[in-house]
Amino acid sequence: MASYKTRLDINTKYLLGLTALLLTTMICAAFSFTGNDDFDVARQGIMLREIGHEILLHSGDSTSRVLPVKKVAENEYQIKFENDFTFQSDSLVNIIGRSLAKNNLAHNYIVNVLNCTGKDIIFGYAIFKNKKDNIVPCKGRKQPKGCYLVTIKFQSNSISTPQKGLLIGGIPLLAFIGLVISRSVKTRKSKPENTGVEKDSFEIGKTLFKPQKRQLIHAITTIELTAKESKLLLIFAQSPNIIIERSRLQKEIWEDEGVIVGRSLDMFISKLRKKLESDPTIRLVNIHGKGYRLEVGE
Repeated sequence: MASYKTRLDINTKYLLGLTALLLTTMICAAFSFTGNDDFDVARQGIMLREIGHEILLHSGDSTSRVLPVKKVAENEYQIKFENDFTFQSDSLVNIIGRSLAKNNLAHNYIVNVLNCTGKDIIFGYAIFKNKKDNIVPCKGRKQPKGCYLVTIKFQSNSISTPQKGLLIGGIPLLAFIGLVISRSVKTRKSKPENTGVEKDSFEIGKTLFKPQKRQLIHAITTIELTAKESKLLLIFAQSPNIIIERSRLQKEIWEDEGVIVGRSLDMFISKLRKKLESDPTIRLVNIHGKGYRLEVGE
């Protein structure tokens, strides 16, 4: 009886301790984000006006105004100009890159240049912390003089007020889920490991695709994939020899970023196709007007 009571006390203390740890972690996470949103917005507005100023100077305009910067979405800002101007793609990339680097914002952002109707994208590119993921098309091309808007979207690294409320409100539920998960992990550890092929692996033709490791293994060669290339190939690997619509690929790969650029998909398809070309049993083909299909042979 005493032994049973001791075990019960230990289990109770274990559960209470784990619950307290989870609650403390969640509360600290919820309140560690200070209310500096207004200050950050003001600072970014000044920085973006400086970018607009540099763009105009580079085009030979030292007198016209940069109009007030507009926040068009969460972490996305629009720079407007009083007069028409011209720009060269490489120079625009360098101007924006230098300005953002001075403000520790030089990674993970998307830039689009639109005409003043805001409907047509004239030029766009994406910069990432991992430089090999950068997408900068149309290098060295000079754009004609016209009315342009420049939008810059940053990757979100903060938590919004509504999210903070949800986080705090969900503490009890998350604590309970944490307890359940901890128990299930113990149960899984007691089971023997599966020595067969990993469940997160796909055999595509004569190539082994490991999405979690972002790797393609063909013969003795291992090819590394970027995060987006891996997500893209995973969609095809789950539905080989079936046409995947462009709209679905764009939505599933770029929806979280809030900006979907059609040419980005074509670029990633091209990069992925090159990494698959060592296996002649695999073809990533364009189905005109519909989408793409991963053709897998013997």
